[in-house]
Amino acid sequence: MHQPYLSLIIPVYNEAERIGETLQHVLGYLHKQPYTAEVLVVDDGSEDETAAIVARHPVELLRLPSNRGKGAAVREGMLRARGLYRVFTDADLSTPIEELEPLLRELEEGADICIGSRELDPDRLVRPQPSYRRWMGRLFRRLVQWMVFFDLPQLWDIEDTQCGFKGFRAEVADTLFRRARVDGFGFDVEVLYLAARAGYRIVQIPVRWRNDPRSRVRLLRDPWRMLIEIARIRRIHRVCSQIVAR
Repeated sequence: MHQPYLSLIIPVYNEAERIGETLQHVLGYLHKQPYTAEVLVVDDGSEDETAAIVARHPVELLRLPSNRGKGAAVREGMLRARGLYRVFTDADLSTPIEELEPLLRELEEGADICIGSRELDPDRLVRPQPSYRRWMGRLFRRLVQWMVFFDLPQLWDIEDTQCGFKGFRAEVADTLFRRARVDGFGFDVEVLYLAARAGYRIVQIPVRWRNDPRSRVRLLRDPWRMLIEIARIRRIHRVCSQIVAR
């Protein structure tokens, strides 16, 4: 089959309330573009009508048998995708789909990975997060720098690891996501860590962003899970490296 120019991966979990509108908007935008594209929606074990709603649209539906986490869903989509460039975005479109244009331009011009950032231009935040979430985000980023990125200076200027809008060249996505192990929200940090270790060129771009109060991140539960995940990243991949070396 002909390789599409773009694969767009959308991980979903219990998104029946908004996934239909999201797909209509995404497909409408892609239909106007001069390139070919495929959309892969990865259902991470939803318990509502998400899968049924997705199945009504001309997209590829991938279903995980149980709820494993956003990282597992994105990994499945990236490894099943066929596009020359592979981008994942969130189901709420907090970063508007129109932001694809500058991201794809960076990949075309030689970036291996291009990541959206909410920190590079605060004026582009249409609806910022509440102050307590911004404070928690900054604390999380400092912990990531200290625990994971401390010996990787190419990552020290990345202030927003968690923006759900990242793009990869196909061969880079294949390499990184075949090695990735983190299933939860900490997967972004793991992928950036692996990319820096492999010497890939990472570019940041400012993106428009609108906070959705229906975020799937749970304040009292998920930050602790993310900390546990990032604390394991270096140990996981040190062990993997030793196994490969043998």
